[in-house]
Amino acid sequence: MSNGSGAEDDVSEASPLFSAADFTPFDPTQELIFPPELVSLTKGQRSGSLRFHGDRVAWLQPDSLDEFLRLKWENPDARVVVGNTETQFVAAFKQSPRREDDISTVTAAMSVTFTPGTNVVEDLRLSYGGMAATTVLAKKTASRLLGRCWGEELLQEACSSLAGEMTLDPSVPGGMVTYRRTLTLSLFYKFYLMVLLKLRKQGVTVEQVGADCLSAAEIYHPETPSSVQIYQAVPEGRSQDDTVGRPMMHLSALKQATGEAVYCDDVPLYENELYLALVTSSRAHAKILSIDTSAAESMPGVVSCVLADDIPGSNATGPIEYDESVLAQGQVTCVGHIIGAVVADTQLHAQRAAKAVRVQYEELQPIVTIQEAIAAQSFYQPIRTIQRGDLEAGFKQADHILEGEMHIGGQEHFYLETNVSLAVPGEEDGEMELFVSTQSASKTQSLVAKALGVPANRVVVRVKRMGGGFGGKESRTTVLSTVVAVAANKLKRPVRCMLDRDEDMLITGGRHPFYGKYKVVGFLSSGKVVALDVSYYSNVGNSMDLSLSVMERALFHMENSYSVANIRGRGFLCRTNLPSNTAFRGFGGPQGMMIAENWISDVAQSLGRSAEEVRRLNLYVEGEPTPYNQILDRFTLDRCWDECLLRSGYQERRAAIDLYNRQNRWTKRGLAIVPTKFGISFTAVFLNQAGALLHIYTDGSVLLTHGGTEMGQGLHTKMVQVASRVLGIPCSKIHILETSTNTVPNTSPTAASASSDLNGAAVQNACEILMKRLEPYKSKNPKGSWEDWVKAAYFDRVNLSANGFYKTPDLGYDFESNSGRAFNYFTYGVACSEVEIDCLTGAHKNLSTTIVMDVGHSLNPAIDIGQVEGAFMQGLGLFTLEELHYSPQGVLLTRGPGSYKIPAFGDIPTKLTVSLLRDAPNDKAIFASKAVGEPPLFLAASVFYAIKDAISAARAQSGITGPFRLDSPASAERIRNACSDRFTELCPPAEPGTFTPWSVRV
Repeated sequence: MSNGSGAEDDVSEASPLFSAADFTPFDPTQELIFPPELVSLTKGQRSGSLRFHGDRVAWLQPDSLDEFLRLKWENPDARVVVGNTETQFVAAFKQSPRREDDISTVTAAMSVTFTPGTNVVEDLRLSYGGMAATTVLAKKTASRLLGRCWGEELLQEACSSLAGEMTLDPSVPGGMVTYRRTLTLSLFYKFYLMVLLKLRKQGVTVEQVGADCLSAAEIYHPETPSSVQIYQAVPEGRSQDDTVGRPMMHLSALKQATGEAVYCDDVPLYENELYLALVTSSRAHAKILSIDTSAAESMPGVVSCVLADDIPGSNATGPIEYDESVLAQGQVTCVGHIIGAVVADTQLHAQRAAKAVRVQYEELQPIVTIQEAIAAQSFYQPIRTIQRGDLEAGFKQADHILEGEMHIGGQEHFYLETNVSLAVPGEEDGEMELFVSTQSASKTQSLVAKALGVPANRVVVRVKRMGGGFGGKESRTTVLSTVVAVAANKLKRPVRCMLDRDEDMLITGGRHPFYGKYKVVGFLSSGKVVALDVSYYSNVGNSMDLSLSVMERALFHMENSYSVANIRGRGFLCRTNLPSNTAFRGFGGPQGMMIAENWISDVAQSLGRSAEEVRRLNLYVEGEPTPYNQILDRFTLDRCWDECLLRSGYQERRAAIDLYNRQNRWTKRGLAIVPTKFGISFTAVFLNQAGALLHIYTDGSVLLTHGGTEMGQGLHTKMVQVASRVLGIPCSKIHILETSTNTVPNTSPTAASASSDLNGAAVQNACEILMKRLEPYKSKNPKGSWEDWVKAAYFDRVNLSANGFYKTPDLGYDFESNSGRAFNYFTYGVACSEVEIDCLTGAHKNLSTTIVMDVGHSLNPAIDIGQVEGAFMQGLGLFTLEELHYSPQGVLLTRGPGSYKIPAFGDIPTKLTVSLLRDAPNDKAIFASKAVGEPPLFLAASVFYAIKDAISAARAQSGITGPFRLDSPASAERIRNACSDRFTELCPPAEPGTFTPWSVRV
């Protein structure tokens, strides 16, 4: 029998069943509903598609997938209908903390089928995710609505029924019980509106959807973003080799983009290198009864276990107070407290064995939250106070007095590169070389030396670059580097450890949560604040770390940019059983200023006046004193304010927003303009110093080293620019290899936004020393090249290496007398932001932000604008998105990107404008520049208060006016719950104290 491809003489035996040439080979990726074989059979035949045209509608019935796709492409808004009447409507919803790439809080899929030509419900299915362990159907509600007309009565019945059916235990995992329950109603209401609109389009008689409700049924479509960066160009005629003031690209940008940039864990493996994994506490507060390492030591690849008894030097450690231990001994004081370590041949073997270490505890009562610490009077000393003026007289002068409070959540640093250390023991004299991702090489050196019991000159710490730091690598890196060094010392072999993300988040702490309470704010009927008494409480954790300095900076910024004649601020450091909180970009400043913006907005709301007007009325003016008696000179905040109002079109946008809010019930827009005044200097005076080391080689190339570390902020780039200007040579001749303790000793941490000021001046000093040495050779050969002068000096036996040094002059503040100069100068900025909130879900869109920043004469506008934008977005995460959840037992529940959300691309304001203030030189810093790293972060509070403005509009529509409490971050949950309406009333929260919550506000 022929298979259709035989020779001609075989045809007589049987005719072929088919010709293979007629069929296209099967494509498994193609939709089976139109298999290629069937498509090929219709070739040459007339199309079977049908078209019906009416006055207002055209019905198209394709007969192939290709035609269907073509029609859908040409008519993207056309509905796909099964049959010739659309009686079934289906919709799906998802609500999550972040709009992009996020796990949902609540999802819903809803389907309704009507009796043809009517609005009578024939079938209804409502399914919800996030309301139980698995997807659940609201069967009771659906059955109650069968046979009912799709209208207002059905809506009320549905919401009442859903509120009773979609319940959650108050202790349910994930928390947000009130919010999740309210979402079930809100999402149904959206579905209800969408179906009403579709029925009406079909000509079915249904209730009219009010124009003010239409936005609730709209589907979100992101707009194309745009941005503008404005900076002052350098004067004409300046040499192209002088790059100061020009937007020069970050020196490592290309290497970072291509993956060629070397980070700590990229250091090649040493021979005989081992890997370390940490053993940490699972209890927040407990006595250690026993540690059993026998199972771990018997596992494959394990070389040794390291415990407190293996420390040759001191087990006491800490950046300022030695109130911590390298390895826990006898007691643990937080979940994540490092008890020991397992060292093995690979990371997998070490981590597997670390889990096999058995620790027995006797549990003690932990203190987890600020409120628990206040109740137990669990505070570190001292309690700081700054007071100026006469509070009693100020309150007598006031026409009005109000009280308020606010909680500001913590924040995880979430640097791309987690903490990592590599320790390489030397051959003699207790020498140790460490490669560490740290902002503080000298502090790492001193604490490692202390743990090993050797002088600091035996320990060398090297830092090439960090993959982000944000303050998190100022002091907390030593909790890992000391343990790694102890292990390397014990085994006399190189040891490496890089923390996984969940370990890093658990162990290293973050930004301090703050609770602010202003007992009384006295103000006049005009809105002028005349008296303020405010108390701050920070959740410090299980050790002091840098918390006293953080609180001091919060107090230094307690009035933000507002002049208050009679003021008192007090700071309490709460001792709790959480991992020690630490430095984070802003260093207490954002928390202090956030409380200030809260009371200034409360004043405006209580008077029914514009917040912008009240803020402007209270702004400082040139020559006024701060609460710590520092006179404000070279004051540019008023210029920043006026320029921001102009560039943002504030008044026009305010009018447009008011109109929008009158026309829309379920979406509201808000607008806020917020200033910042950020003091520049370390508040610990001794840290305001820096060193630099400069080598000129005989070929004219220059090797530069300074005390600062590179964490992506562009410090090395700026230092090369400074050296280039002073030496008068191109940047290409200058190279920075790394930061190390054997080149520049006793360095201050790269922090407090002061690194360009301090290290730049030190680099300038070193360059000027060398230029003075080269001057005779330039004079002898004025037409010679740089290389000619260098070689002439070398052959004349001139030292071509120089140390530079700088210390900030005239600093020093005394809390006891409230006198002295706390800061070298201030960086000013103003931001205006517009947002839109969905009152039904709590989601918000950042529509636009305009920032005006005074950075003096920018050393590098490209880097400085990048710092402004980056700081703003990090602040946006702090104030609107990022939320750390702890269990009542002190266990961190958010340990990775799945549960902890940092801003995504879609969170960037759709229109973002950054303008650097023109003609604002600063004679207190290198080349008239200003610090830029931390000050812009707080400007993201403009988004928070724009959200609060929008919520106020929503509450006003429900008949609620006046000040209200909105804690930070302004998450979707908090926004929705604050927009009180008929849906939230159906889902009241459980009484506090009647249940154990899944997470607590620390």
